[in-house]
Amino acid sequence: MKAKRKKTAPTWNDVKARLAEFERSGLLGLVQDLYAASKDNQNFLHARFGLGSDILKPYQAVIDRWLYPDMYKNFDTSVAKAKRAVADYTKAIGQPEGMAELMVFYCERAASFCDKYGVQDESYHSAMARMFDRAAKVVMQLAPADRDALRDRLYAVLPVYINFGLDVIDDLDVLVGGGEIDD
Repeated sequence: MKAKRKKTAPTWNDVKARLAEFERSGLLGLVQDLYAASKDNQNFLHARFGLGSDILKPYQAVIDRWLYPDMYKNFDTSVAKAKRAVADYTKAIGQPEGMAELMVFYCERAASFCDKYGVQDESYHSAMARMFDRAAKVVMQLAPADRDALRDRLYAVLPVYINFGLDVIDDLDVLVGGGEIDD
């Protein structure tokens, strides 16, 4: 008696092998279908190809929606969905300046929401502190011309972070050049 062979989930290699069978027009049709399938795919392609006047705008809209929801419409927050916007941008194009902008924007929106509504959610605060840490490190790796305005924006959210008892003192050292990343 022969044992049944387990079916494994398809992998990138399986997809790549099938793509090799396509002609140019078939590939264009596939990309067009993917483009039409979701707004996320559209944002990815726009960012990857540098299309549009502000490729960060859709990613900022996602961050804003999930970190600073409309409380009058009873919307929920979602740290995971807001973080995914940064990750999606990174996959699409990953330019350090854009990543830093999105991370700083994340910190600003989260701080503003907490300041306005007095959020006491421990996981929300932890996510704020982790993103602040990442943002500080990415910002300080930029050229001074790109770094200064973003660093100032991070300084501006510090009082809110400290007010909520978030441990960002080490990150402050990074921002002023006394930490692990120097000017």
